Amino acid sequence: MTLSATTWGAGLPLVLLHGFNGAGSAFDHLREPLGARFRATAPDLPGHGNSAEATGWEEALEDLRDTLPREPFFLAGYSMGARVALAFALRHPGSVRALALESGSPGIEDPEGRELRRSEDARLGALALREGVAAFAARWEEHPTLAGLRELPAPLAAALRERRLRNSAAGLASALRHLGAGAQPPLWNELPRLHVPTLLLAGERDAKFSDIARRMAGRIPGAHLLLLPGCGHSPHLESPARYAEAIAGFFTEAEGERT
Repeated sequence: MTLSATTWGAGLPLVLLHGFNGAGSAFDHLREPLGARFRATAPDLPGHGNSAEATGWEEALEDLRDTLPREPFFLAGYSMGARVALAFALRHPGSVRALALESGSPGIEDPEGRELRRSEDARLGALALREGVAAFAARWEEHPTLAGLRELPAPLAAALRERRLRNSAAGLASALRHLGAGAQPPLWNELPRLHVPTLLLAGERDAKFSDIARRMAGRIPGAHLLLLPGCGHSPHLESPARYAEAIAGFFTEAEGERT
């Protein structure tokens, strides 16, 4: 099944994967800094935007395979999208020229921790179904991990909230159930076989994901680590110019080495 996708720009093929409660349009504010160098495809991941509800972790990877360009592409993902991007790059290394993971994770190693997270995600999904998207979005925006987003410029903050309100409660519940960290198979032991050039980004103010990025850098051969000062969990929103410069520079350098 193909996913709905936003496309823009001209140049080298780039795929952008959004986080939970987002959509492919989450990267629209990067069209100017990236559009002249990259031809971007930004799909709505299962359960989000105009794509169908999520049905499973493996099914999501196959849906991506059916949706994305056939030629090798650069791949960047944020949060949930970074987890999906990592799994896709491990599954289809020949499709990915280089990889950028922003505030991502290889999953939860501890089986009890995964089960606890699965239960928490099920509770959140039930909350979305019970209270509706607007109330769920308001609760989600209060999550401590997303504190940095409360400082966004008004136009960007308004676009972010509007995008969240376009998602459906049933879609979000399905994404929590099938694409949440509790549903994801842990990938820590697979990191040493990731041989595509990889950039690990996190915000310095996001202690949890900065630490995860450091740990991942120690296991991925040749990985590059970049912790952006003054940023929390969402550098592509909190500091879009620096984020765009970082991934464009990394992908351009990786392409030069590849050719």
